[in-house]
Amino acid sequence: MKIEINNFRVQEGEKVKLEKWPTQVKKVYSSKKKYHKHLKEQVEELSSLQRLQYASNQYAVLLIFQAMDAAGKDGAIRHIMSGVNPQGCQVFSFKHPSAMELEHDFLWRTSQCLPERGRIGIFNRSYYEEVLIVRVHPEILRSQGLPDPLLDEKTVWKERYRSIADLEEHLHRNGTRILKFFLHLSWEEQRKRFIDRIDDPEKNWKFSPADIEERKFWKQYMLAYEACLSATSTKNAPWYIVPADNKKNTRLIISQIILDTFNSLNMHYPETSEKCRQELESIRKQL
Repeated sequence: MKIEINNFRVQEGEKVKLEKWPTQVKKVYSSKKKYHKHLKEQVEELSSLQRLQYASNQYAVLLIFQAMDAAGKDGAIRHIMSGVNPQGCQVFSFKHPSAMELEHDFLWRTSQCLPERGRIGIFNRSYYEEVLIVRVHPEILRSQGLPDPLLDEKTVWKERYRSIADLEEHLHRNGTRILKFFLHLSWEEQRKRFIDRIDDPEKNWKFSPADIEERKFWKQYMLAYEACLSATSTKNAPWYIVPADNKKNTRLIISQIILDTFNSLNMHYPETSEKCRQELESIRKQL
């Protein structure tokens, strides 16, 4: 079963209108059994490719996940990365910045968590929060200690988009491949998932009253996402808008995008020199 990943990619320069992007598409699996089989195959392939990435030690891969609450970021990360060696993968979540982090530029705290060559880094939320939640709640921007001339909302977002794009292009030039996923959830599906969290005692811990408060700003968030996705999806660091109303679909699509990217890197295990091979043969005889 082939998933056409370009159907979900935002082309560089494309003006995004989220109402034109589906939150649900035709299932890419025919049954629950087929879903588990396909996901298992993807997980095993990704595990193999990550070992190759670690051994070749040339590329880092950064996966960025952004979404509204309850879109399924955590579940997607957990299921897709379940077969990857923990030594080759790190997950970071970024919420409200600390007092120390606010003393630096807005990219400083995430830059410290970028993946090394040979590893996968996952940002569950990221520096993009600085042009999303901060844009929806401009009082956060005013609390960041920036000089007054830098707080002009007519220019600050464009300047931050430029800083982000410049960073991502720099990372690409130095061997980091970046994939960015916006899990596109519908208003109605979010409501259903919030109710499920309230009704199921085992999911109560997932629910926060703050989620309901942020839901009131849904339209503002959609506008912020549209501007962000339009300004920062590039050839070398593309955004993928993944329908998120069906979690199983979401996971298979994201997994396929990651696999296609890994396979495009044309990685190889390090070749053994003739001298090293002779040494190994000598040691083998001793054994």
